[in-house]
Amino acid sequence: MTCTTTDRILACLQGIATGDAVGKQTETLAPNDVSRWYPNGVRGLEGTPGDVIPRYANNSKRQWRIGETTDDTERTIAVARAISADKRVSHASVGRELLRCVKCVHPGIPSLWEFHQAADPARIATMHDGCGAAVRVAPVGIVHAPLDLDALVDAAREASISTHGGALAIAAAAATAAAVSGAVEGASPQEVLAFAERAAVAAESRRLGGAAPAFAGAIRAVHDGLAAMPLIAAAAVAETWFPDRPLTIVPLALGLATVMRSAEEAILLAANVGGDSDSVASIAGGILGAMHPDTVNQQWYEVVEGVNGHNLAAIAGELARLRH
Repeated sequence: MTCTTTDRILACLQGIATGDAVGKQTETLAPNDVSRWYPNGVRGLEGTPGDVIPRYANNSKRQWRIGETTDDTERTIAVARAISADKRVSHASVGRELLRCVKCVHPGIPSLWEFHQAADPARIATMHDGCGAAVRVAPVGIVHAPLDLDALVDAAREASISTHGGALAIAAAAATAAAVSGAVEGASPQEVLAFAERAAVAAESRRLGGAAPAFAGAIRAVHDGLAAMPLIAAAAVAETWFPDRPLTIVPLALGLATVMRSAEEAILLAANVGGDSDSVASIAGGILGAMHPDTVNQQWYEVVEGVNGHNLAAIAGELARLRH
């Protein structure tokens, strides 16, 4: 079966949304708590779609529902809207659309809270190294082909700086955008990895001057460690690269995306690891969805679309027309 560019873009967005929803079930949990809540492991969307996820029943911030996507998908769609409106990536346009987002806007996430409190779409953040930029940057990779690295890195920065200005955050966003770009192009896993590494080096070098970039090294180290495993198991991954900090979250997602061959399997692996599971699952799921569209679980996606009403097919079509 021949995959068109639009097929790959739609599968990328579907992988992001399903990874986000499946991964949300175990976000912030340590491995032993994942086992406590899910004794048989996470096998997909666990429970009746639309019901409150049991562990969030008493959550004062939000009672997350089974099949509901998080701010990761909400802000990915916001970036897509900004690009569709301007036909380019502009931080002020991205900021305008991000201000329409409502999920996870509370003091517990300073990068988003400060941005929304300022209420300035043209604001430029000078700090924050979390993965909040990387999780929303897929539309940048979708509309930019991978060979114009400078343009891609510039665009990833524009999509980041409303909320995240740290060197690691921008490197993570550039690496993720480059990986998505290569995946949509139909590149091999090794080519996708190389695109991500080069983009990370370029982005981080701009901020650090002569200092040695750290992010590309983290990507390579996680990839090579995963590739050396005879069997990639959640417990071993959690022990070595638990995703709870900048140098493990996105590197783990990129490692899974370039070692594994299935969006569904990578999403389940990330969900059973815990930590920042929705971010890892959504990034890996999106890249693998673009590389292998038939590995996105369509039953999961039907649930996610039914709960959220994202209409990702329309978004994919618009972004496909803008790819250059």
